[in-house]
Amino acid sequence: MKNQLLSCLTIAALSVLAVSCGKSKSSSKSANNGQLVGAAYGAKQNNNTHYGMVMIPQGTFHMGPSDEDINYAYTARNRQVSISGFWMDATEVTNSEYKQFVFYVRDSIAATILGYKDAKTNNIDKKKAAGIWKEKNVYEKLGQMMMAPDDRIFGKMEIDPDKLIYQEEYVDYKAAAYRKPNEPRSKFIIKNPVKVYPDTLVWVRDFSYSYNEPMSQRYFAHPAFANYPVVGVTWKQATAFCNWRSRYLNDYNDSKGYATESSYRLPSEAEWEYAARGGRSQSMFPWGNYYLRNRKGCLMANFKPGRGNYPEDGGFYTVRADAYWPNDFGLYNMAGNVAEWTGSLYYEGAYNFAHDMNPDIRYNAKDSDPPRMKRKVVRGGSWQSVGYFLQTSTRNYEYQDTAKSYIGFRCVINLPPMMRKR
Repeated sequence: MKNQLLSCLTIAALSVLAVSCGKSKSSSKSANNGQLVGAAYGAKQNNNTHYGMVMIPQGTFHMGPSDEDINYAYTARNRQVSISGFWMDATEVTNSEYKQFVFYVRDSIAATILGYKDAKTNNIDKKKAAGIWKEKNVYEKLGQMMMAPDDRIFGKMEIDPDKLIYQEEYVDYKAAAYRKPNEPRSKFIIKNPVKVYPDTLVWVRDFSYSYNEPMSQRYFAHPAFANYPVVGVTWKQATAFCNWRSRYLNDYNDSKGYATESSYRLPSEAEWEYAARGGRSQSMFPWGNYYLRNRKGCLMANFKPGRGNYPEDGGFYTVRADAYWPNDFGLYNMAGNVAEWTGSLYYEGAYNFAHDMNPDIRYNAKDSDPPRMKRKVVRGGSWQSVGYFLQTSTRNYEYQDTAKSYIGFRCVINLPPMMRKR
């Protein structure tokens, strides 16, 4: 009797499996029998993983201090929140990666000036644009991109960094959510011209009575620093980079017939902390509790040890973006090296009213707004920070139009639903 019951259950289970996994007649492409079979999307999904990124699974954690609030400021109270899954750059965006953005803008402007456009689409002809800088007398042809004669050294023609401007365009979904009937979409499309070249003089400006001119001259220009994190980038430049990166990928996906919905962005403050913890909900640091050194006495991150022994951790300034051991999610330098921009507005009481599901407060401040509205959350601490700022819960801020020699960023992209064949 028992064996007969098991065989019946097995047959029933196989029947259900056959119905759920088998392809029904109504779902075939040729079906047109008056039944609800769903519309074809007309574009296949690119299920490839994102290069240089790691997948952060959805989960719940305790956001806020895992230790005593030494400032007694109560700007970060411990609370439980849930986070959706997403992809995140394994390292901070490097000089090499950011330079790809700068070169894209440079080449696009040069191709526009030279008239290298496709007559049918009015888009830049990539084949012609690829050889721009090999042409004879190209600098003379692109005179409007060059430094003014009075700004040249020994008369050498050089590109003016202030002329490298990217036109950022995106939809303000926060405003569009309260759209009134018949309001045009154009009202919610934001268009911002952003100068993209990083401020290399931050190495001199950030430190009074300190000789750092070699870093200003070489850090972004010399190939030895190619895999070091980019610095001297404002919050506006970081968001423009994310906007360009989305456009760059979507243009490729469109050319291959894939769905074009990829949208890179800066992580929210909560996403950043969740990722930094690496699944260790109550740990002080990405590697756990409670110390900045391992059992062998080696420092676990690039920061300012002791009273200023900068080279003790292996790096005098920044180090390679993939230095030190990654956390349990596979993310490098979530503590130290460079602090990182997030997309969140810094507000002291944010933890008291933000939602417990993907908490975030965003505000794209205008130039005319007061300074306190331009504060953006910065996380992670940097090579010039003391150990306290390396804690995963420590909050700090910087103004969105300010660049520093110790602030960089990394991108995230939402985790799409998995597309599996039936």
